[in-house]
Amino acid sequence: MRRIVIKVGSNVVTRADGKLDVTRISAIVDQIVWLRAQGFEVILVSSGAVAGGRSELCIDRRLDCVEQRQLFSAIGQVKLMGLYYDLFREHGLHIGQLLTMKESFATRREYLNQRTCMTVMLDNGVVPIVNENDTASITELMFTDNDELSGLVATMMGADALIILTNVDGIYSGNPNNPDSRLIRTVESDTDLSQYIGQQRSGFGRGGMLTKHRIARKVADEGIRVVIANGKAPEIIPRLFTQPDTTPHTTFIPNATATSQVKKWIAHSESFTKGSVTVNEQAALALTADKAASLLLVGVEQIDGQFEEGDLVAITDNQGQRIAIGRSAYAADEARAPIGTHNVKPLVHYDYMYME
Repeated sequence: MRRIVIKVGSNVVTRADGKLDVTRISAIVDQIVWLRAQGFEVILVSSGAVAGGRSELCIDRRLDCVEQRQLFSAIGQVKLMGLYYDLFREHGLHIGQLLTMKESFATRREYLNQRTCMTVMLDNGVVPIVNENDTASITELMFTDNDELSGLVATMMGADALIILTNVDGIYSGNPNNPDSRLIRTVESDTDLSQYIGQQRSGFGRGGMLTKHRIARKVADEGIRVVIANGKAPEIIPRLFTQPDTTPHTTFIPNATATSQVKKWIAHSESFTKGSVTVNEQAALALTADKAASLLLVGVEQIDGQFEEGDLVAITDNQGQRIAIGRSAYAADEARAPIGTHNVKPLVHYDYMYME
């Protein structure tokens, strides 16, 4: 069975007045039901909790941004899930909620626990609905937005495709409101779109097109097709499958060689490195060559930080440029003693290394 992750942004599920757009959410549910009827497993990553809570409660004292997010998400998540429960139930489908945080992906064990949870849901015909647990997340360990979370879920669950629904048709060569701008339909692995993408965020969400591009590029490089489309367009999901040539969207072409599950976890865990390893010029050249290579201690110049065996470390060249992230086969103190020596096991095996 094919597996699809669908991410709906705040600007899709929220009306202009800040309240949840029940009509739009109902339409998205209908389209997910259509996908299921075509034989797809579907995981939904849904924004909207904070916006839903904000529309329910008028506060009479000033709160900082963290307090606001915690308060509104605590109220809005109940409202949002209740709505999804009722809408899916009309089609005879069950949903399951998974609230997660960035730090819940920090270790391989926690990562696999969440994968097991969603796999059990899918195996039993349940539609998993994933959102960040904004009541417990703190600024330093928040996802950039749910685009980042959806990319992590897609790679973790071995999805065939990630569909990111936003309030524009895709990535344009300029401002989407400029008639001279053109929709970029296909993005190959070597295409640089940074010149076209602005920094502005969406009205109700934390992210913007820059984040979507970054996440889409990384996920596609790991072998998963990524589509960015307008979630407010009628029947957008069925049309992406039945009328792809005439339906506006941007597709990121996946790498022909899929990345291993372990490397997918490492690729999305750059925030959780416990130390850094500086390598010499020869080691940097070997690691960045076309042929896969492990990091040997003979090529290490310096080890910084305290980490244990199995922790993730950043690998940088002697100019301070990060070239990879890897899972250390040594604790930091154990690795420092044999720096520069031959005939010892690699510090990071290439099977546990993700190149930047």
